[in-house]
Amino acid sequence: MRVIALEEHFTVPSLVARIDKGAIAAQGFRPRAVPATGPSPMDLAPEIGPDRLAYMDEAGITMQVLSNTGPGPDLAPGPEGVAIAREMNDYLAQAVANNPGRFAGFAVLPMLSPAACAAELERCVQDLGFHGALINGTTDGRFLDHPAYDELLAAAVQLDVPIYIHPHLAPEAVREAYYSGLEPGAGRVLEAAGWGWHSETAIHVLRIVLVGVLDKHPKLKLIIGHMGEMLPMMMARADEVFSLDISHLERPISQQITDQVWVTTSGIFTEPPFLAALLTFGIDRLMFSIDYPYAKHAKGREFLDRITLAPADMAKLTHGNADALLRLKTA
Repeated sequence: MRVIALEEHFTVPSLVARIDKGAIAAQGFRPRAVPATGPSPMDLAPEIGPDRLAYMDEAGITMQVLSNTGPGPDLAPGPEGVAIAREMNDYLAQAVANNPGRFAGFAVLPMLSPAACAAELERCVQDLGFHGALINGTTDGRFLDHPAYDELLAAAVQLDVPIYIHPHLAPEAVREAYYSGLEPGAGRVLEAAGWGWHSETAIHVLRIVLVGVLDKHPKLKLIIGHMGEMLPMMMARADEVFSLDISHLERPISQQITDQVWVTTSGIFTEPPFLAALLTFGIDRLMFSIDYPYAKHAKGREFLDRITLAPADMAKLTHGNADALLRLKTA
């Protein structure tokens, strides 16, 4: 069966080296604990070639949709950030061209230069053949609901491509209030993949709804990962507790989210969160992902082999929904 994974990452060390180290440190990037066996994820991320393809083949992964991970142009202000984004996208476009049946791309954008984002997204979609953009959390404390990004959202609608809202490290004030005072490794994980990333992305989506962005752009398409970033278990409650305070919205919160948000399985390979996402969003909004190199292809494959779905629904999960949303070439 054709299997698409679309929260899969890469980096370009030579371009990351151009980003100010102080900006990287201020964002909260800290050393990761290295596995006792096997390579570190950041050692795997730069390679888009035979090693990655071998891992994909072992797990029966047909295609990865690639996006930037780690420090990126969202940390570089002004012309340099715009230049790094452009060069990183050109690098990815060449990797896709080398293996067009196995790789596709999401654009990375110079988020500290909002006026340049729409133009770079348009270039990436129209000239490079990318299928949307991936945004890493907040930028300088601003969410996508900030008016500065409205032109970017309008461009995504016009181009009919989704924006993938990916987690990012918390702003410094949040980090200090919520995640300080712990053992360094434990604090880093609590802020990131252990909890903070997911709650931050859920807040990001809820803010977009509550500000009225989805009412303003009813054809905007968003993707979130990790089985819905905690939203499936909270949507009915959100409808209930916000009911007296959202007269400015045209649709209930849950309807806005299920109308305009797609969910991937990235990095979470157990049945309870999958069932919650399935029951909340429906099979037409779910798409398979692995979160390579932070999660292993084998775990994703084991999850697919373990769950039980009707054949037509399994086809939607593994490739059909992604093919339709991203307009991927299936030949």
